[in-house]
Amino acid sequence: MKESIYKSYEELPLFLNAKMVGQVLGVASSSAYELMHESSFPVLKVRNRMVEHKEKFIKWVERNTGGDS
Repeated sequence: MKESIYKSYEELPLFLNAKMVGQVLGVASSSAYELMHESSFPVLKVRNRMVEHKEKFIKWVERNTGGDS
C-alpha cells in the first residue's frame, strides 16, 4: 500500500481527479480510476473527465470505513 501524501482533509483541493483519489487512498491511479467507475462512488462527469468533490469524497470515505458512526 502506498503512503498517502495528504495528512488531513483540509489539504485536499476542492475537486479531486483519479490521481489525487489514489494518492489520498494510498493506491495506484488505475485502482482509483476503477473505483470512480463504481456506481456507489459519487463523481461529477465533465465531458470525458471524472472528478470528485472534496466533501462528497470525505463522506464516501467515512461511510465506507465506519468513520461516521
